[in-house]
Amino acid sequence: MRPDPRPPERAGERGAALLTVLMLVAVIAVMAGAGLEKLRLSTRLAGNAAAVEQARAYAVAAEALAMVRVGDLLSQSNQRVTLLGDWSGRPFGLPLPGGGVATARVSDGGNCFNLNSLALQVTPGVYATNFGARVQFTRLLRLIGIPAQVAEQVAGSTADWIDTDDEQQVSGAEDARYTGQQLPYRTGGTLMADRSELRAVAGMTPELYTQIRPWVCTLPTVSPARINVNTLLPERAPLLAMLAPDTVSVEAARQQLLRRPLQGWSDPAAVWTGMTAPIEAGQQTAVTTGWFDLAIDVSLPGAQVEEHALIDATRLPVGLVSRQWGEET
Repeated sequence: MRPDPRPPERAGERGAALLTVLMLVAVIAVMAGAGLEKLRLSTRLAGNAAAVEQARAYAVAAEALAMVRVGDLLSQSNQRVTLLGDWSGRPFGLPLPGGGVATARVSDGGNCFNLNSLALQVTPGVYATNFGARVQFTRLLRLIGIPAQVAEQVAGSTADWIDTDDEQQVSGAEDARYTGQQLPYRTGGTLMADRSELRAVAGMTPELYTQIRPWVCTLPTVSPARINVNTLLPERAPLLAMLAPDTVSVEAARQQLLRRPLQGWSDPAAVWTGMTAPIEAGQQTAVTTGWFDLAIDVSLPGAQVEEHALIDATRLPVGLVSRQWGEET
């Protein structure tokens, strides 16, 4: 018998081979699991993206419906927009397939202080401070409970933020104030696109911004917002008292709004009956509305979208001038 030339296998070598095979199987299993997880995540992300895009498309459809409603409101108003019909803030739905829900709410978008009115346009793209508007803004801040010194600083810094010069106003702040901070930045030097820019202004705090935010807006014009005395709610009486140079109290303005006829006033001067009408009354009050706020919520399986938009109704047909996705800031 011839001897076998192969060396006999040892038990340790067989164990090492088995261990190697098991390690390879484990590595392949982990790689396969990771690949499947990435595929599952990619599929889910793609599905979510498609759902969000579909929700945004429905939001755009709701915009069109809202603008039709605003156009109808203006055409039926006979040059007077009032709260009759309970349209302000009342949600109306858009039927969606697949169990989705879309609601839209329209409200008066001009009953606010337009931060961009703190500027005067000298030439296209060049802005100077409107000192009359700054005084008025300071007055509004005091009327809503902000200390006078803080109100002066906020008004001055906001005006400096918008104007295009480098001359710092009293209680204001120009680039030198911001560039010296740990995280440096510069002033806008142009009209504000959104009221959230106010958070970057010198002297602003989160608590202060929360207090000011409901009273201000950023219309795409340097003209002051014209307060519609027929849609201004009594709880927003500081916006009316703001127009008077400390001769009309917030309570007096509130009582006057509570006495408003159901069909509204035909002449904005009627709101000042029994009070001294300020000089600004003719330019900053009206019985109709030129701007409308639009809030849209769309909920679909796998997606939820919020939109806030501004409708320009200063001319017909009405048009959308800005939109913001997500929660309002």
